[in-house]
Amino acid sequence: MTKLNAPSLVRVEKFSADSAQIASLHWINNLKYGLIFQRIMKTEFEFGPAFTLITAHLSPGESIKVEPGAMVAQSVGLDMKTGMSRGGGIGGFLKSVATSMVGGESFWLNTFTAGGSGGWISMAPSYPGDISTFDIEPGQNLFMQGGAFMACSSNVQYNTKFQGAKSLLSKESTFFLRAFSEGGSGQVFYCAYGAIKEIEVSEDAPIAVDNGHLVAFTDGVTYRVAHSGGMKSTMFGGEGLILELSGSGKVWIQTRNLQSLVDRIIPLLPRPSN
Repeated sequence: MTKLNAPSLVRVEKFSADSAQIASLHWINNLKYGLIFQRIMKTEFEFGPAFTLITAHLSPGESIKVEPGAMVAQSVGLDMKTGMSRGGGIGGFLKSVATSMVGGESFWLNTFTAGGSGGWISMAPSYPGDISTFDIEPGQNLFMQGGAFMACSSNVQYNTKFQGAKSLLSKESTFFLRAFSEGGSGQVFYCAYGAIKEIEVSEDAPIAVDNGHLVAFTDGVTYRVAHSGGMKSTMFGGEGLILELSGSGKVWIQTRNLQSLVDRIIPLLPRPSN
C-alpha cells in the first residue's frame, strides 16, 4: 500500500460510459489518526435535458438525502428515514420551519441508506427539466434559487440567505438556499424547469438574469436585485425583477420560467359559478 504524507488527497479512479454520464471519484484522505476512505457517489443521467432522470449508485452503508416526492424508483433493501430538513431538536425544528417557509424547500427530508450489498435510487423533479451535479468541497458554497434543490450527499447541509428587500416585490422566491459541506467532499443535485445553461461571470463580463430563470451560482459571484426597466415596465411590460450578477464565478440559468407558466394557466382555469 502506498504511504501517504499527511495531509494528502489522492484520486484513485475515474471512468465514464457511452450511453449515460457516469462518473465515480474515489478519494483517500490521510489524517492524523489513519486513513479515511471517502467516495463521491456514482451517478447516471438519462432522458435529458427535457425529462432528466438521475440514478445514484450507493455503496454499502452510503446515504443520500432526497427531497420528498423526488424518488422515482429504488432497489429493494434501501433503508429510508424521514426527518426534519435541518436536523433534530428545537433548533433543527425552527431552522426547518424557516427553510420551508422562506426557502421554498420541504420541511421534511428523506434519507436513503444502502444495506450490505449496496443499492441505487432514481430521482426526478416534479416538473419537466434538467438535473445537474455540483461537487462541493469544504469551505465552498453553492447558492440555489428556492425549489432548485433536489438531493445531496449525507455530509451536505444548507440554510437560507435573503436576496434583499426589493425581492419582496417578486413572485419568485425571496431567499436563496446556501449549500455547504461538512466533513469532506460532497455532492449537491439541483434541478431546473427546462434546460440548464452555465455562464462564466467576471468583473469584465457581468450579466443580468430574470429572477425566475436563475438556478444557482458559486462563491465569488455577487448580486444586486434591480427592476427590469422602470416601475411601468415592471407592472405592465411582462418583466419583473432581475438579478445583476458580477464578480468571478459560475452561474446556472434555466431556459423556462415556472412562474410565467403558472401566470398563463391561471386565467384559463374554470371559475366557480354563482
